[in-house]
Parts: sequence; C-alpha cells; structure tokens
Amino acid sequence: MMKPLRVNALTATSALGRGLGAHRAALEQGRSGLAQKRFDRSTLSCWIGEVAGLDEPLAGPWAEWDCRNNRLSALALDQDGLREAVAAAVRRHGAARIGVFVGTSTSGTLSTEHAYRDLEDGRLPATYRYRTTHNPHAAAEFVRLQLGLGGPALAVCTACSSSAKVFASASRAIDAGLCAAAVVGGVDSLCLTTLQGFHSLQLIAEDVCRPADVQRKGISIGEAAGFAVLEPGARSGDLALLGYGESSDAYHMSAPDPEGRGARQAMHDALARAGLAPADIGYINLHGTATPANDASEDQAIMSVFGAATPCSSTKGYTGHTLGAAGIIEAVISLLAVEHGLLPGAITTREKDPAIRGNVLLQTQRQPIRAALSNSFGFGGNNASLVLGRVA
Repeated sequence: MMKPLRVNALTATSALGRGLGAHRAALEQGRSGLAQKRFDRSTLSCWIGEVAGLDEPLAGPWAEWDCRNNRLSALALDQDGLREAVAAAVRRHGAARIGVFVGTSTSGTLSTEHAYRDLEDGRLPATYRYRTTHNPHAAAEFVRLQLGLGGPALAVCTACSSSAKVFASASRAIDAGLCAAAVVGGVDSLCLTTLQGFHSLQLIAEDVCRPADVQRKGISIGEAAGFAVLEPGARSGDLALLGYGESSDAYHMSAPDPEGRGARQAMHDALARAGLAPADIGYINLHGTATPANDASEDQAIMSVFGAATPCSSTKGYTGHTLGAAGIIEAVISLLAVEHGLLPGAITTREKDPAIRGNVLLQTQRQPIRAALSNSFGFGGNNASLVLGRVA
C-alpha cells in the first residue's frame, strides 16, 4: 500500500476547451469536441479533436522551441493557476527538488513532417530543430524550463499509456527521495504520421468514434495537454493519487490480449497499492478506444476484476483519443468525477454491444463517489491503471 500523493493543482486543455471549467461544462452538457475535418494537408477526412488557438508561434526566448506540441503545452500551463501552484511548491521545496514527468507519443512530429515537405536542395531547412521539437525529451524539457524547475525531467513514451505511467514514475521518484514533489502530465498534438498511420491499420473510424457500440469501427484522434502537481502529505478529504498499477503483456505489437490479462493485472495492482477493494471504486474511466478488439478485451478485464455493477464509460467521444496525453486527460476527468459526483456518459455510443457486459453509462449521471479508476492501455501491451480519489 502506497502513501497517497496530494493533487495540489490540475489542468487540461483539449478539443473541449481550455481548463477544468470547460471540461466540466462539456461533461455536464454531453457536448463532444470532435468535428469532421481534414488536418494540415492530409487528404483523409475524418473526425478529430483539434485544439483551437495553436497557430501563433512561440516567440522570444522560446522561438527555438516552437512547434505545435510545445505551443499546446504552453497553452495548457497557463490554465487553472497551474504556474502559480508550481511557484508555491518551489517556495516550499526549492526548484531543484521538483521533478517533471511528461508523457508523449508524437511529441513534435509535425515539425519534422513540415521540414521534409520544405526540403532545400535535398537538405532539411536551416530553421529545423529536432532537439527542441521532435525529440521526445523536448516535451519534458520544455515544461521544466517553462516552470523554472531544476529537478529531474523525464519523458515517458509508451504509446497511449504514456501520461498515465508518469504518475507511477513520479511516485517512485518521490518515494526514493529523488524529488520532493512532481509536475506530471502529458501532451500530444495532431500530426499526419498518426492520422495516416492509424488509417493504414484500418483503425480510423469514418464516423465519430463510438466506444462499446455494436457498430464501433475505430478511433477518432485528438490532441491535448494536461498537468498536475503531486506532493506527499495528503490529509483526509484531499484529492490524491491513491494507487497505480502497470503491466506489460507483450501479446502483440498493435492488438490487445483478447483475455485482457495484462489489463487485469494493472487494475489489481492499482487497487492493492491504494488499499481498496473493487467495491470501493465508484466509476471506471475506460481506455475504450472504440476498436472492436480493444473494447472487448478491456471488458473481459473489467468483468474479471469488478463484475457488472461498477459504472464505467469511455470519454473518447468527447476528446478523441489523445494518444500520449490520454492518461492525464482521463485522470483529470476521473478527478472531476470524484470532486463533483459527475459520472460521464459515453455520448457518441448509440447502441451498446450486447457482448460488452460491463455497466457502460450512455448518459451522464450524478452520484457521489470516493474513488475512480482510470485505464490507459498502449501498443505492445503497455498497460497502466490509476486509482484517484479522496483520502479517507
């Protein structure tokens, strides 16, 4: 059983808008941020969760870091008093004692795509900077510099579980004394590599994604960034990270284990670290990508751990699948569920697949809960589950 880590600050920016207020309002209203459109110069027309306001380049000392991914991070860091909360943590612990743990999968890939589009006599443009854009570590280093921190900085790149696993990395670092507090989060921005890549795998839905639907056909890709400040010393009633679980089932490069064994192990471990029983969880935020194989596999795991009673839903119909940012965005949604007793319904699901046995909510419900579990499962069997809630 782990010591809970208090969530001192929290923010999210996605296709639903900027900050916690925009996300809470969308969940309450049952409003999706997905829209049917093309991105950049792609010929693929599909439903995506695009964040508005990312066209303005980073300027001044941040110009060398300019890319869509870092613009998205900077925008998210400006919401919900996140910067002020970090400054307060610096006063308590010192900048060198606060770590940064950021999950990403695409990082600044779009900047590399543009660079190859603009080849000059067969050479990449002189303005192209891999180190501060496409390089996955740039996602963590940019946040560290933006916040003026001097502790360890780590980028986690495990596909769709990336920004769930940063909670586990931060917990271990704090427990080992490597830092006294941590900024955790994730960021992934739209790029053609993921849009066309998932399309080549026949995983992009022509219509909006429909998790757990009898006619589900694939994902809708989104982009997002979110961050949280974690510190020890949680007291009764505080919102906190209560537990985490990780596993690697290594079943297939892009397909989940049909029996959901790795997912099941991650959920068991998260509950054990939290010192909770399945009945203590009031809501499960499913990974729920809306692909036939993923939803069925996760349902197998849910049934083996929780049975059919626990309310659950996928919120990817609101934001799209934000890939490396999915873990933090859905952790934020899970904490909103705990704080406000707001259990989101799967708004884009028309008819639940009768083969899905879990208690999938199709409409948002109001119900007080103490704890929620959030699942994030990535390619290659990289599984992570988080238990988030109020300290007893």
